[in-house]
Amino acid sequence: MLHPTITKQTLQFLTKLKENNNREWFAENKEQFKLRQTEAKTFFNEVLEKMKTHDEIEKLKVFRIYRDVRFSKDKTPYKYNFSASFTRAGKQRRGGYYLHVQPQGSFIAAGFWAPEKEDLFRIRKEWEIDPSELRDIMKQKSFKDVWGELAGDELKTAPKGFDKEDPNIDLIRKKQFIFVRNFTDKEVLAPDFSNTVSNSFKAIRPYFDLMSAILTTNLNGESLLD
Repeated sequence: MLHPTITKQTLQFLTKLKENNNREWFAENKEQFKLRQTEAKTFFNEVLEKMKTHDEIEKLKVFRIYRDVRFSKDKTPYKYNFSASFTRAGKQRRGGYYLHVQPQGSFIAAGFWAPEKEDLFRIRKEWEIDPSELRDIMKQKSFKDVWGELAGDELKTAPKGFDKEDPNIDLIRKKQFIFVRNFTDKEVLAPDFSNTVSNSFKAIRPYFDLMSAILTTNLNGESLLD
């Protein structure tokens, strides 16, 4: 049985959209867009079903092609990618998944994009006390081969209330705690790409399990869940 895939036609459409990012061209090619969008949504749902075999997923969100240009200097009206996020179910499961399909720019990401103030402080305090579990996870070959190094925006110096000379300042100054895996167009077009995405997300679980434990307890290890 053939599984839903991303086809060359979809990448070609997105390339043409980037080159002709205007409403007139888009209107003339609206039917082609609908076909490509349907293909992408079908693929995202295929990934969702595979992910449900190793995680509890509450929601799939497929992002719109239309850009919000109200506060942007770039007034081009359309994105030239198809993307989706996968939300984990329950307060006890933290972390989010993101999938981005774009010619010569496809990637997946997992982690914490914009932690709330309280969560950010809790994470930083954990790294200040003992980040050994995190560092052990990141050193594991099965993890590192898939996800590489911890990414995300960070401060240039220590956040307020933390010592800039702390030996774990490389973690403490992070504002985001994400991992990213990039893909070539050839990898995206492969018939088993949905498996690759799902298995990659599965490989992030040791990190998610650790962060979920941190974010659902206080510094004394007491549960914050109702």
